[in-house]
Amino acid sequence: MRLQTVPALAEVRALPRYLVRTVPESFLDQNEHMNIQHYLGLYDEAGLPFLDSLGIDRSYFVDRRLGVFDLEHHLWYLDECHAGDQVAVYGRMLGRSDKRMHAVWFLVNETRERLSNVFEFITSHADLNARRTAPFPPDVTQKLDAMIDEHRALGWTAPTCGIMSP
Repeated sequence: MRLQTVPALAEVRALPRYLVRTVPESFLDQNEHMNIQHYLGLYDEAGLPFLDSLGIDRSYFVDRRLGVFDLEHHLWYLDECHAGDQVAVYGRMLGRSDKRMHAVWFLVNETRERLSNVFEFITSHADLNARRTAPFPPDVTQKLDAMIDEHRALGWTAPTCGIMSP
């Protein structure tokens, strides 16, 4: 990622917000800032409301026997988070194929008014009975496409590592 591609906080905050948390003491490492494992944990926790927004909820997994799983991640650390800081995860969809989606999410340290971390990922869709990748169903692709179109119209380029694509 290139430093000049970092969006302004106002641009990030215009995206859907999927999680707000206060960093607990238990998230700190020996350097007294949030440990690496908790960045990914916060993004994972934000995944549930994001998936719900696409109609991928518990019944999607249990009744429809469809699901998703991550294939690739890129994390970019920009600023520290400390105990007591309020942080929020915002998400931007970049694209999709028939079986995969590509997005970039942002961890904003709301207390310190700084972008702390950028998380780029590729997620694949799966048929849970066949245990194989499978195309997204039309109800999900409609929602994904609407989100992708909305985010492409934002007027700023999302930072990416440059090697991921759906």
